[in-house]
Amino acid sequence: MIPDLYAQLSSTTSPKEMYYWGYQYRLAREVLVPQLLRDGGFKPNFAVAEIGCAEGGVLTAFVQAGASKALGTDIEKGRLDKGAEILRSLSTTVNENLADRITFTAHDVLFDEPRQEWLHGFDLVILRDVIEHLENPLLALTNIQRLLKPGGYVFVEFPPYRSPFGGHQHLLRNTWGRLPYMHLLPDVLFQPMTVSGWHPVDIEEVRRLRSVALSPRKFLNAAQNAGYTVCHDRYYLLRPVFKMKFGLPTIPLTPVKWLPGVKELLSLEANYLLQSTIR
Repeated sequence: MIPDLYAQLSSTTSPKEMYYWGYQYRLAREVLVPQLLRDGGFKPNFAVAEIGCAEGGVLTAFVQAGASKALGTDIEKGRLDKGAEILRSLSTTVNENLADRITFTAHDVLFDEPRQEWLHGFDLVILRDVIEHLENPLLALTNIQRLLKPGGYVFVEFPPYRSPFGGHQHLLRNTWGRLPYMHLLPDVLFQPMTVSGWHPVDIEEVRRLRSVALSPRKFLNAAQNAGYTVCHDRYYLLRPVFKMKFGLPTIPLTPVKWLPGVKELLSLEANYLLQSTIR
């Protein structure tokens, strides 16, 4: 049986670090790895990369499941450094050199040139809660083609913008940020609601996402234009990650995805397994 590394986290790991790394790891271990094994998007010995990996908890679960190599990129170097520190701590605890099995690198998927050794080197690339923040999803998906082996897979999940909290208004941490659909209000109401918040960067991000406004339709158009086919699509009223974060049950909407408004207005998560058509 594969050991549960979350249970092995050192007492020196802070509660905040345990929370972020822990829910990433548990989500991948309990949901993403089994799902992608069933769907054919992941197999042991696959090379896996994650764009926007943060502390790398997701990648750690894929390495445990047999990934031959793993690359984690993010624009926040501090989170990558923290992930590497956690892996070094875990390596001592479980007597396995996990730190050498995942490469962490600061990289911007839109604007930075990929390293030569990354080109066409990965069977699976993961984007979890990343693509909805990118101004140009088509460019991101096109750049990812350069990382994939012929016929490789991309797993993407994101909250559609027009869903109850698709505007990431929770980042504000003010009264207005608790209101579903507040990000869809006209500017005359929206702008005053976002004057205050936890941090100026978060206020700026909530406002910026109005111009991105990623929807399932917009995403699927970008995927098709970038040279992918859709192998699987899933939609959730309550996301699988909410179990790890809040102890809530997962409620799928996929069986009723054909109903008007389900994908756009009700799904707190849309996720897709894409396969490259470039051989």
